[in-house]
Amino acid sequence: MDGGGGDSLAQFIRREVPDWDDEVVAAARFKAFSGQRSDWEPRYRFWRDLILRIARRFGLLIVDPSQVMKEWFNRGGLTPLCIDHVLSLMYDEGDILRKADLGDPSSGRLSQILRKVRLLVVRPLSSEAVLEDSVILAALLKEKACEVVNLLSESSWTSSCIVTRRRFGEICGGPDEESIILSYLSGCRKAQYLSIHKKEHIEGVKVSLTAAAVSTITSLDHDVLHLIWTTEKLQQQLDLIDRRYEKTRSLAAASLKAGNKKVALRYARELKLASESREKCATLLNRVEEVLQIISDAESTKKVSEAIQIGARAIKENKISVGEVELCLEEIDESIDFQKQVERALESTSSGRFEDEDVTDEFRKLELEVGKEHSQIGDQIDNAAKEAEESESAASLSDAFSNLKLAVGASEELGHDGAPRASEEEHKYSKFEAEAA
Repeated sequence: MDGGGGDSLAQFIRREVPDWDDEVVAAARFKAFSGQRSDWEPRYRFWRDLILRIARRFGLLIVDPSQVMKEWFNRGGLTPLCIDHVLSLMYDEGDILRKADLGDPSSGRLSQILRKVRLLVVRPLSSEAVLEDSVILAALLKEKACEVVNLLSESSWTSSCIVTRRRFGEICGGPDEESIILSYLSGCRKAQYLSIHKKEHIEGVKVSLTAAAVSTITSLDHDVLHLIWTTEKLQQQLDLIDRRYEKTRSLAAASLKAGNKKVALRYARELKLASESREKCATLLNRVEEVLQIISDAESTKKVSEAIQIGARAIKENKISVGEVELCLEEIDESIDFQKQVERALESTSSGRFEDEDVTDEFRKLELEVGKEHSQIGDQIDNAAKEAEESESAASLSDAFSNLKLAVGASEELGHDGAPRASEEEHKYSKFEAEAA
């Protein structure tokens, strides 16, 4: 027995029970139950929980009691002497079931009720009668049934769905599991078996996808089952045509390579016929699917109409005005719009992925811009300080500049003799420096 992660049964047990190889502890655990229940209740819970964990880990919905007693917990030829007692108690407490307890899902509702009553009155008297056949773990059966319903609800948004029994068996994982899960769902009134007799015997299952019980089988359910069965048959035919087409095509190519044009021409005719046959089959499949879609749309329209009628009755009974209804609808629309805006914002945030290099480059650009701004601010501060200093001696400097301009004008009026002009300019400049100081 191997698990999905490659673990063997022995490895899994040792990981779940760290002291499994302790001889003293194992000797106490492997003893038969004796005395009052309070004396061996902890050991019973240990073995019960370990059996359930093993079954859940390895996906065992159906277990063989003899295999559990002789193989699961074998330690060098030693097996627990209390496992038969554990399994009997698990059956009494409803932790395990017999196949006979579930009944036939194809039987009517009345016969199923009578079977339940009989099982409540007549119970097996000995553990041998309980353990002589394979048993079903109730906890795993409930989990598997919920998983099947969830898988069906993913492909259907209505309150119930109809599938062929073949398809239901594929979802359940096999014919044995299919029969058990269907029996369990039928007993819970979450599913119902239906069949029709056309040219072939067609079996199907109607499953409730909500918390409510499955509705009664109608003639429309039989028609829908027939259409679904037809689509599955047509799809199987399409798959068969495709396989034949590919095989014929490869044979035609091999014949051409071998230079046998006559055989290749014959294969080409077969390819033509297969292509035409596939086109006809695909057209028929599309038509059947369109009919199923129309039926589904009609059912949804009926549900909407029923909901509107229920709403109208509720408005009348509670004496709600039209204005209050319109106000409520407006608030709902606003809430929906706000929710959509939030979803779009979250999607845009989640979809925006940036590389580290891009972020680094952007950060560097930001640093440069900030540095430039700081330098510009510093220049502005320095300029303001200089202007403040210059404003203090503005009056004296203005006189100096005016004298300087007069001196420059006088120097330009002098001739080409540069010596007197230079001495006069030096004199003016020294006067300007003295005034400035």
